[in-house]
Amino acid sequence: MNPVDQHRLGTEFARLHEGPGAFVVPNPWDAGTARLLAQQGFRALATTSGGLAFALGLPDGEGRLRRDQVLGNVAAIAAATPLPVTADLESGYGDRPEDVAETVRLAAEAGAVGASVEDTTGDPGDPVRPLAEAVERAAAAVAAARSLPFPFTLTLRADNFFAGRPDLDDTVARLVAFEAAGADVLYAPGIRDVAAVRRVLDAVSAPVNVLAVPAPGFSVPELSALGVRRVSVGSGWRRCWTRRRSCGSGARWSSPRRPRRTRP
Repeated sequence: MNPVDQHRLGTEFARLHEGPGAFVVPNPWDAGTARLLAQQGFRALATTSGGLAFALGLPDGEGRLRRDQVLGNVAAIAAATPLPVTADLESGYGDRPEDVAETVRLAAEAGAVGASVEDTTGDPGDPVRPLAEAVERAAAAVAAARSLPFPFTLTLRADNFFAGRPDLDDTVARLVAFEAAGADVLYAPGIRDVAAVRRVLDAVSAPVNVLAVPAPGFSVPELSALGVRRVSVGSGWRRCWTRRRSCGSGARWSSPRRPRRTRP
């Protein structure tokens, strides 16, 4: 990607988190869905490891995808539209903090202007990393993001709820620690009630991303009123496609934006 364009997109994506209100970032799984979503007027896109896994005939889950597969998908989506793209990097694709840092740098080389990194292990028997280890890896990701020559928005995730450990106290403690490590955005996917969202918002000052959940769920105006800055769809639409069932019109999550033209 042209460095001037990447700097512009990085700045644009970072500013979206300043409000007012929450913006919606949908999750395409290939270049075609990226173009379709860009035509709907969304202002940024996020890749989805789950959606990519399903497209490749694999189940979702840490360790199912190789780093080169994920980075190739990031490059294809970033090249398909003129929108900022943030990359789902799962747990960073490596055992060492240095591996996580390298993955962040490679995502930037692929055209991303942001990324998310989880605190998961890929081990069903022990799915979430100890806090100290997770923070060390988070700090390495932050250092890599700050070393880039353009604004790179790093989202750090506390995946307790997704990993079958619905421990809100520990989740909040992790998000607080990730903010202290330098996270630009904080994210705890799987939280499904307003009280939990409020608890997270009260504990941190960095922008918070919330995952869209099925009805009754939340609406974008409701989340905006609480103080959420970003709403993502995750692999939800890809799951609907895979199961050949309707997920509705998407109006609950779409913002009334004028469609933007994509590159030919």
